[in-house]
Amino acid sequence: MFGFISGTIDEITEDSLIIDNHGVGWEIFVPGSLLSGDVHTGDEIKLYTYLSVSENALALYGFFTRDDLEVFKLLLNVSGIGPRGAMSVLGALGSDSLRFAVLADDAAAIAKAPGVGKKTAQKIVLELKDKFELEDAFEKKLEHGSSQGASASAGGGTAADEAVQALTALGYSGTEALQAVKKADITPDMDTEAVLKAALQKLSF
Repeated sequence: MFGFISGTIDEITEDSLIIDNHGVGWEIFVPGSLLSGDVHTGDEIKLYTYLSVSENALALYGFFTRDDLEVFKLLLNVSGIGPRGAMSVLGALGSDSLRFAVLADDAAAIAKAPGVGKKTAQKIVLELKDKFELEDAFEKKLEHGSSQGASASAGGGTAADEAVQALTALGYSGTEALQAVKKADITPDMDTEAVLKAALQKLSF
């Protein structure tokens, strides 16, 4: 119904923004990470929105990017996860970190989100595992502000070398990347993607 809403921030509450759009004040619930960022009353803002319809209420949820909105929708499809739970997960991890947590089977990282228990986190991993691709996860991460713009698979070395390059492109230090790859149980038949998955599991501990 609403693709996005843009306007001026009139008020900032504990979990929402009141956006003045041509004299109408829209209350839009946003992830905590957005509220902790550089947002102030009087700022012009554009939020991609999702309208939640329940028996007792209508609520708008907003995000800076379409990608965050799409990940939010995926979370809503997980059984037992409502809008508030999905917002909690996105607020704690963000869409990029959530992708890697799911791909690395790192339910413990997801369980750190307020109100999300271990069983719910495991359910998120299980139900979203086939929704994310590692290559797409790297592309999104780089797109969203990686310090290096090179492709995750760039280079011409071994799978282990390329995995280290990919991890450093994602923001891990060279030491962290090397240690994770060295700790991973790598076999000669593993390609770069397989090595990355193994290394990401080591980084989750």
